[in-house]
Amino acid sequence: MSNVNIKRAVENIRANTTVYTPVVEMTVNAIQAIDAASRMQGKVSIRAIRSHQIKLDNSLPDVCSFEIQDNGIGFTDENCNSFDTLYTDLKIDEGGKGFGRFTCLKYFEDLHVRSVYCDGSILKLRCFSMGKDNDIIVNEKVEASVQQESGTVVTLSILKKGRFFDKKLSTIARNLFERLLPYFITEDYICPEIVLSEKDGSGMIRLNDFINNELAAVIQEIVVDKKIFKLHATDTEEEFHVRIFKLYAPKNQKSRISLVAHKREVSGNPIHKYIPEFEDEFYDKDGTGEIDRERNYIIKAYVFSAYLDRNVSLERGGFEFQIEMDLILGISQTEIEREAATAAKEAIGPDITFRQEKKKERVQCYVDEEAPWHKNILSKIDLSGMPYNPSNEEIEIRLQKEKFAQEIEIKNDVKKLLAESKFEKLQDSILAIVSKISDTSRNDLIHYIALRRKILDIFGKSLEIDDTGTYSAEGRVHDIIFPRKGDTEITSFNDHHLWIIDERMNFCSYVSSDIPLDGKKTDRPDLIAYNKRVLFREDNEASNPITIFEFKKPQRDDFVNPSSQEDPVQQIVRYVNNIRDGKYKTPEGRKIQVMDNTPFYGYVVCDLTSKVEAWLEREKDFKPMPDRSGWFQWRDNINLYLEVISWDKVLKDAKMRNKVFFQKLGI
Repeated sequence: MSNVNIKRAVENIRANTTVYTPVVEMTVNAIQAIDAASRMQGKVSIRAIRSHQIKLDNSLPDVCSFEIQDNGIGFTDENCNSFDTLYTDLKIDEGGKGFGRFTCLKYFEDLHVRSVYCDGSILKLRCFSMGKDNDIIVNEKVEASVQQESGTVVTLSILKKGRFFDKKLSTIARNLFERLLPYFITEDYICPEIVLSEKDGSGMIRLNDFINNELAAVIQEIVVDKKIFKLHATDTEEEFHVRIFKLYAPKNQKSRISLVAHKREVSGNPIHKYIPEFEDEFYDKDGTGEIDRERNYIIKAYVFSAYLDRNVSLERGGFEFQIEMDLILGISQTEIEREAATAAKEAIGPDITFRQEKKKERVQCYVDEEAPWHKNILSKIDLSGMPYNPSNEEIEIRLQKEKFAQEIEIKNDVKKLLAESKFEKLQDSILAIVSKISDTSRNDLIHYIALRRKILDIFGKSLEIDDTGTYSAEGRVHDIIFPRKGDTEITSFNDHHLWIIDERMNFCSYVSSDIPLDGKKTDRPDLIAYNKRVLFREDNEASNPITIFEFKKPQRDDFVNPSSQEDPVQQIVRYVNNIRDGKYKTPEGRKIQVMDNTPFYGYVVCDLTSKVEAWLEREKDFKPMPDRSGWFQWRDNINLYLEVISWDKVLKDAKMRNKVFFQKLGI
């Protein structure tokens, strides 16, 4: 009589188990019982028992129970005592952990055993159930058997609530076969016949045929040169044997590495974790060399080793060694899987090479069309870890990581260079470091220029008539140049495009966009800029120029009407006078420093219709520029230079200034 807290033992099962685990466990026990009986014609029958509840849609009833029958040695006294002992070591040489039966109660309500065994020269029948409290064996009965052959029937009765099995026998058979595959492929071992059927014996599927019967065409081994690889453990070298198979019609499965212990698949990972090109399924080719869409497959790499046998976990859902670096045992799961992935890659080399070239072309296309600033990085980067079908975002992230890594390397090299005290040692490395710095700086410049090209395209579109036959409001073109209701305190350098109007505007220390200068609901210029000391002596010095812009909607010219309150020339003059009179302050609350000779620049950007040109010439006394795409005036009394320029001129001049850079980049 045992004394085990069975409920706690079942609850503590945390390993990677599924509803198939109990069926596999009982099937493996059946195989071991047949091996123990030394039967030449061993057979395991797995019968699926369905629910009596009829489905409204006339689909197959759910599978709720299983019977696993074998013609093995049966539950002898020794086997029965072993079953009644937690962590029994009876089958330790075969990988038995003495715990597998407990997984049955994790997924099924009951486990019942009916077994015929030989007691000396007498055949006996032993029946019992697995307990759920403290006794592992309950309701045991032993009597003389009328059956004349040993064997066992284990019933896994009623799936627990919330657990579900596949309905089709073919699907169940496929899943069981894949989990039991090591028994079918282990060298120098003949697996007993394993048959799955309905309760009444109909729909019979022989699992052995999946690999032995060519008509089934489910699995095919690939012969590889590198069958064995070695890894260094803490105090020895361990040998691993890998076998590669094509698994046809895999449905939603991915190519996978499976680590095997004592002929049972324990755990593993998708191969694309190590080699991204394995993420998609593969296809055989027909007689003409074309892809055969009816013959799709994935790769399964099975790894065998005494190291795996020794270190499998209690529930056989994992291993005792670490997934990553293992400092105690010396070999981690990742190391084993990485070597197996390499073997799988070698097995189907041409397909992987083709996919890697396709990925490289995909990345090259992205760089050529979307991100030419990455060209230098692309020539040096390792793309092996990038997803097989990367999105633009994934490509950009990978390239940015590489760029960052190169920048860190350069900084470290420069740091070492500066720490070197002997000049003669600098000569060999200084040119290489300068070259690296030039490469990364060039990438940033290419990025910036390509961005300018896109911005100018957008800006040009904003000046055209839209689908409704109207021009963009001045706010739209304003926002492209510099977002309204903002200033350089809240708008970063990368978020405005003042260079469209004048490259010097990039060097302003403060820009206010459509914000009242005194913080009140008063007049506000579209743009006002205070140049920083990189061009002049200091910020907010009297000699420091102040630039003011006013934008008008493309094709709008009603502001020239006598009744208009939006005369842009007069607005600029008014802003200048208010600044000269000390009415406005800087963002820091300081008075804007001006003197009589402080230079002011005023720009009105609008479309130069004939009405506007007549207004400038006859009423405002402006002079035309040689190309007549702009008009200018000097107001000596307030030291103000004024220009009225067209949107077309702004766009044309911006393109001209950047044209040589676009040509150099081929964009």
